[in-house]
Amino acid sequence: MKKALIVWGGWDGHQPKEVAGIFQEVLEKEGFEVEVSDKLEAFEDGEKLKALDLIVPVWTMGRIDQKLVDNVSAAVQSGVGLAGCHGGMCDSFRENVDWQFMTGGQWVAHPGNDGVEYVVNMRNSTSALTEDMEDFTVKSEQYYLHVDPAVEVLATTRFPITPGPHSLNKAVDMPVVWTKRWGVGRVYYNALGHQANIVEMDSVKELMRRGFLWCAEGKAKAVAAGVEGGAYTGMQDNQL
Repeated sequence: MKKALIVWGGWDGHQPKEVAGIFQEVLEKEGFEVEVSDKLEAFEDGEKLKALDLIVPVWTMGRIDQKLVDNVSAAVQSGVGLAGCHGGMCDSFRENVDWQFMTGGQWVAHPGNDGVEYVVNMRNSTSALTEDMEDFTVKSEQYYLHVDPAVEVLATTRFPITPGPHSLNKAVDMPVVWTKRWGVGRVYYNALGHQANIVEMDSVKELMRRGFLWCAEGKAKAVAAGVEGGAYTGMQDNQL
């Protein structure tokens, strides 16, 4: 049985408890043994993390001890999957650049705030993560992110829709869903999921389900291939 850890908390506006509950239900239906915690101390035992198949952060903003980030990073480098959505993964710890490097991006704005209607466009891809999925419209926050150029983009949205200081720039396709590698671990991110009702949308929930499974499969494949992740120490100046 695959093992997953969901850690939720941070800013209550993103309904982390409710979103964590949805993710727990999805994973248990797929046969995972799921541990859920509302404390960052769940990341304290590095060896326990390495024994997992999947880590799911649902934690917006706040601060985190560097040792806890190091433990998650080492686990993912060893093959453990990391998957999350919206501010729960890519607006988690704004001061910690190691977290941002690992996850592949960082939220910087949502012009128009909540209630913007926009289209999520599936990119032409051979990835099974978006196979047979159609473009869809959502009414929510539209995330503008600073994104790692190494990610593989699976879905995008067009900016600008609402006016702002960014509007006079040329139109851009902002990544909404992406994957990347961290060591031999697989990382998956979906910018949708402002609150539980968005996560419950069929298209969003299906994207997350596929992302969870893809990330969790990475560990077994890495072990079978005898591939190991390399060590990473950062720049040693990543905290205020």
